[in-house]
Amino acid sequence: MSTIELGAYLRDAQRAHEACIEACAECLIACEVCSDACLDEDMDMSACIRTDRDCADACATALRAMARGGPLVATLCAACADACDACANECEKHAAHHAHCKRCAEACRKCAAECRKMTKA
Repeated sequence: MSTIELGAYLRDAQRAHEACIEACAECLIACEVCSDACLDEDMDMSACIRTDRDCADACATALRAMARGGPLVATLCAACADACDACANECEKHAAHHAHCKRCAEACRKCAAECRKMTKA
């Protein structure tokens, strides 16, 4: 997978957020891909799609706050961690049958862990 060289963009104040920014970006993409793939499944995946979309939005919001060093980083990262947990729980219900759900759940768990670290920073 190609990566963005975040170090080239971040100022010293945001360097502490780098791992979480990366996890949020990865999770956002995994959620968008998963929600799109769920549209093609034969079974009702509406709960998964809705949770994916909410999680992607939470990741985007937390990512933007960290990138600009906003004052609500801890609060937004806590909300993102909760959204990631909910999404991972939903995707894990389908992970045995759908690779996209498995990858999404893994990205969500990683993002939740990184976001929780930000709430303690």
